[in-house]
Amino acid sequence: MRRRVRTVRRGTAARGDSGMTSIEFVFLTPVLFFLIFATVQFALYFFADHVAQAAAQAGARKARATADAQPGAWRGEARGVVDSYIDQLGPQLVLSPDVTLLQPEQDTVGVEITARVPSVFPGLDLTVHARSLGPVERFVPEGGN
Repeated sequence: MRRRVRTVRRGTAARGDSGMTSIEFVFLTPVLFFLIFATVQFALYFFADHVAQAAAQAGARKARATADAQPGAWRGEARGVVDSYIDQLGPQLVLSPDVTLLQPEQDTVGVEITARVPSVFPGLDLTVHARSLGPVERFVPEGGN
């Protein structure tokens, strides 16, 4: 008896798929780049939000501590702390910050910051908003008013 040996030619099945890798690459590359840029934009936004919140809290802390001792000077000192925080943590991340010093009541002070965030995508305009309020700290001697 003779045995028949079947030979399978390699590559014949792949001939019908020739060029599929190139076509998949063309379609999937833009999607991959979009996902990468979206991830970078997401990180920029949330880091800018964190910087703005930290600057507002630091400014509000300074305002709370100095508003009672120096009634008129707390605004300048709080603004200086906010500017210092933004300069140290993210000067290219928190763009054109609009800092508002708040005193909604006599015993409350705070800081509000609104700023733009740099964008990876053209035409995308993102802003962050941070606000921190608190009561003015007052020294009350023991047994006093």
